[in-house]
Amino acid sequence: MTNPFPYADDNKRYHTWNYDLHRRFGKKVFKVSLNAGFTCPNIDGTKGTGGCTYCSGSGSGDFAGNPRDSLSVQFDAVRMQLHQKWPHASYIPYFQAHTNTYAPLSYLQQCYESVLSKPGVVGLAIATRADALPQDVVDYLAELSQRTYLLVELGLQTTFDQTAKHINRGHTYAEFLQGYQKLQDKGIQTCIHLINGLPFETRDMMLENISRVAQLHPNSVKIHLLHLLKGTKMAAEYQQNPFPLFSLDEYVSLVCDQLELLPASIVIQRLTGDGAKEDLIAPLWSLKKFVVLNEIDKELTRRNSWQGKYAQPPVQTLS
Repeated sequence: MTNPFPYADDNKRYHTWNYDLHRRFGKKVFKVSLNAGFTCPNIDGTKGTGGCTYCSGSGSGDFAGNPRDSLSVQFDAVRMQLHQKWPHASYIPYFQAHTNTYAPLSYLQQCYESVLSKPGVVGLAIATRADALPQDVVDYLAELSQRTYLLVELGLQTTFDQTAKHINRGHTYAEFLQGYQKLQDKGIQTCIHLINGLPFETRDMMLENISRVAQLHPNSVKIHLLHLLKGTKMAAEYQQNPFPLFSLDEYVSLVCDQLELLPASIVIQRLTGDGAKEDLIAPLWSLKKFVVLNEIDKELTRRNSWQGKYAQPPVQTLS
């Protein structure tokens, strides 16, 4: 069967980040995950304490570098691991762990510029929260985006305030929209993160999450599978009062439904989530990442469907 999806040069029926980067740079480009030792306003008491209940001690940077090492040492170590597989690739340093705009501007500049100067670097990715974007930082990011490929990744996770409160997210959907708009006003490329399977969210709510994000029309999206890690508050909650977790088939079906609602031009950076094997409590099938992705491919083919098949036109302004 011929692939009906226009943004693909393989069997994928969704707009992969690999495809997008290859079109931009003409070669393989991979992220080099870094841990700059930042904290979070939801940990230090500014917005809350304890952090999000699903978040590990590494601040969702479980596969990033060692924060005890300098950024230069981290970059070289992670780059060399990936370079064995892709010896001719270029790199995008990825500030992944915790909230990577949550520091004085001068320190942020020092961190970002130190890795941008590395040979082979073609851009920068910065993971942060929408409530940690002061105007001086946004202005600097706008300047940065004029001289390199820049992607700011915003953890939204859910558009429902009752869920956000339950997981101790520390901000509302309205606050997220305010931060997102700051980036849009400056023309800064943005990736939005969502988590499927948060406690007490129904399938309809998860489809509503993706529909709302589709209307925002970010440059890219990451869809994560909720996975429970040892030592997190959510894992303790689950052990005390278990809530439903996805089976593989249920998850694949939901993700395909969500892809059908996302405009085809939105880049899909991630479609699942996987924790370190030694820390993962459930669901254990999430360890087989390529099985999950292959099942998504097969389900889209079975449906004769693709990303954006049922997408609606994006809104032009936020209200």
